Order: sequence, then structure tokens, then C-alpha cells
Amino acid sequence: MKTWIKRTLIVGTVGAVLLGGFAAFAHRAHHGWRTMDAAQLTQAKTRVVERVASRMDLDAAQKARLAVLGDRLLEQRAVLLAGGDPRAAVQGLVAGASFDRAAAEALLIAKTDALRQGAPAVINAFGDFYDGLRPEQQQQLRERLARGREHQRSGRDD
Repeated sequence: MKTWIKRTLIVGTVGAVLLGGFAAFAHRAHHGWRTMDAAQLTQAKTRVVERVASRMDLDAAQKARLAVLGDRLLEQRAVLLAGGDPRAAVQGLVAGASFDRAAAEALLIAKTDALRQGAPAVINAFGDFYDGLRPEQQQQLRERLARGREHQRSGRDD
């Protein structure tokens, strides 16, 4: 598998895990992560970083790298959500008698371009975080990623 594909998959997985954590905190407190303002998102990111840091026994430098990764993911989120409500955009595609394929393609291209532009910063932040982990912490992260969201569905909190 090509290096850029591996990196994209790793960044996507870690991004999904961290954004899932942000969304979980946001959902509990605010019934949806889209309704959170910048300060609330920053607080949610801080809680997620603290939680991950305590579970993985991160030192201060590792915790700082994780916080940078969270910042890059929040920046990427802001870029993806720029331009209005995504739900309204999709509703606009089906508002007429036929599906607006041209608008759908334009929306897809815009979001893909936004992802492509922000991906190097996210990849570098994740690489810095991962490379700064001790081997046992790297293994712990790999195991958590392999389990995916399984632990959330079962009600376990580890």
C-alpha cells in the first residue's frame, strides 16, 4: 500500500476517534456538536485530551502534542463546516423535482479540496504525537483503534 494511502487512513481513523470524542462530549451537554461555539469546542477538546492523557499515562510533552492534534482537527472541522449548514446544503440538493447533480459535485469537490488542504497539518500533528509515544503507548493506541467503537456500544468506559 502506498505511503500516502496509509497516512490518510491513519489520520482518518485517529480523526474519527478524536472527533467522536468531541462529539460525545458535545452531545451530552449540548445535544449536538454543530451547536457548540468555539469556546465550547475548545473546552470539549481539553476534556478529551485530559481523558486520553490519563488513560494512556501521557507526559506533558505527549499531552501537548495531543492538544496540537486536537487543534488541527478542530481547524479542519471549521473548514469543512464553512459555508453554512451541511444539512441545509444536502436538503438543497433534493429540494427540486430532480437531484441537483451539479451542485452535489460542486459540494463534494469543495469539501474534498478543504480536506486535501488541511490533511498535511493533521498528518504531521498525528505523526508528531504518535512518534512521541513510548512503544507500549503506541501498542495501546493500536489496540484501541483496532477495537474501534466497540467499547462505547457495550457501555464499557476503558
